[in-house]
Amino acid sequence: GIADAARAGPAARRSVHEVVSIFTYRDERKLFAVIGVVIVTALIALIQLDAAKSGKPSILAVAVGSSALYVQSAVTAASSALRDAGSGLSDAPRLAGENAALRARNRELAAENAQLSEALAEVPDARAIARAQALEPGGVVASIIGYDPENVFRQITLDRGANGGIAPDQGVVTEDGIVGRVIAVTPLESTVLLVTDGASKVPAVVQRGRWWGIATGTNGRIRLQYVSQDAKLRVGDTVVTGEGRSFHAGLAIGKITRVDHPEGALYQTAVVEPAVPFGRLSHVVVLPQPHGPAPQTAPRLDDSGASAGPP
Repeated sequence: GIADAARAGPAARRSVHEVVSIFTYRDERKLFAVIGVVIVTALIALIQLDAAKSGKPSILAVAVGSSALYVQSAVTAASSALRDAGSGLSDAPRLAGENAALRARNRELAAENAQLSEALAEVPDARAIARAQALEPGGVVASIIGYDPENVFRQITLDRGANGGIAPDQGVVTEDGIVGRVIAVTPLESTVLLVTDGASKVPAVVQRGRWWGIATGTNGRIRLQYVSQDAKLRVGDTVVTGEGRSFHAGLAIGKITRVDHPEGALYQTAVVEPAVPFGRLSHVVVLPQPHGPAPQTAPRLDDSGASAGPP
């Protein structure tokens, strides 16, 4: 009995201090993870086997290949961006120089284009002056270099004077018609009184009917005065120059825009729109002075407005 008690003593003591292991929730998760891995591995194996049997690439292979392709594209794009950035930094000085050269060239081309545009714009005017000069071979071509700044007088300044063969009372024309007459001359310049100035008086004839009158400036337009009341004037009639000191007969003055019949007056008058567009004049032709006696086949009016019948 004593021996059994002695043997039982250590066993009783061990049972008191011994710890019994307990299956916890953490162990369950590990077990489930292992089972999941086994199932996924089995599914992958089955998919691969099925693909191998059918001779087609498996879904997993396609997915992996696509993912690899996307990754490769991203890496390639990043590498290209880095190369481009490095190339851009290394080429920056060269590009800056080329940009500056292009800007300078652009300015040169813009200036050249402006010159060509101006030359092209002058072509119609140059042709018109050439045609006007062809009608008067002895005429002198002149450029307009000045206007009356206060517009008190309807006058222009030409770049030709006495040294260029210009003299007072010479007529000035363009292809469209008469501009005025020279009233002052210096060696290098001359002043022209426009036909629209109030002091300008030019012998005039209405082409239709050959009615005579005096074209007087009205500071913008022209008034045809001293026309017989018997004249059948109409709006649109063309008025030309009569033979005078500054102009030969037949040069265009303008067209009638209004006819006035003052009650009880001896003469009728008409408003004439000038044939020459004075707002865009740039060149004119100065006519040579008439030489010799005027033709005696028609009545004549001098520039002062005096009228003389046939001899």
